[in-house]
Amino acid sequence: MSTDNWTPDQPLVSLREVHKSFGDLEVLKGISLDVMKGEVICIIGPSGSGKSTLIRCINALNPINSGSILVEGQEVHDPALNKLELRKKVGMVFQQYNLFPHKTALQNVMMAPLKVLKQPREEVEKRSLELMARVNLQGKEDSYPGELSGGQQQRVAIARSLAMNPDVMLFDEVTAALDPETVKEVLTVIRDLAQSGMTCILVTHEMGFAREVADHIYFTDRGVIVEHGPPATFFTEARDPRTQEFLSQIL
Repeated sequence: MSTDNWTPDQPLVSLREVHKSFGDLEVLKGISLDVMKGEVICIIGPSGSGKSTLIRCINALNPINSGSILVEGQEVHDPALNKLELRKKVGMVFQQYNLFPHKTALQNVMMAPLKVLKQPREEVEKRSLELMARVNLQGKEDSYPGELSGGQQQRVAIARSLAMNPDVMLFDEVTAALDPETVKEVLTVIRDLAQSGMTCILVTHEMGFAREVADHIYFTDRGVIVEHGPPATFFTEARDPRTQEFLSQIL
């Protein structure tokens, strides 16, 4: 993936007029946004407003119909792009943890660096143990996913994504399937990541968390960005009636 011409003063991720349809249903209707290196962006909005589709387009899980998505200056939807190279740079954590049930937590974290990056086992194991500690799972390395709570499984999934050493992390409603008491432990890990300077794009309905960690918040409704701004003004000075209504229902 050639990124020789990209420099950190340019957006790490840049979307321009992105359109995406499933059949006759247009889900994204011309989305444009920029994410700078080290920035934390939260995308909020009602169900079905295109949030998940948007971030799935960023790592080429969903092809787009028109527009442009650049990651470090590279067009994501260039047919010649090596998707594997892209996904080394763009980590993604889903609502469902997608862990391998017959592998331990540590084996799940080690798999991609061993198989995809072909890194030496000793090095991978050392780093994976560090990542397990980073997501507060010391002592759970030999547990299987079925022996872990949802929050613990989700933290293994975060560690697994970090094991590829990505430049940007995408989080798609990662707390939506969790019990309230385990939501907090996952958000704590993401907060630490954000504070360490990792570029993060989160689709979330946790408004308190968005207010606390985001540099910038985007509100989407029916496939368009209705309004956006820093949390300090977004939550108190929303101008569009659609944003005001959405916030009044959830805050």
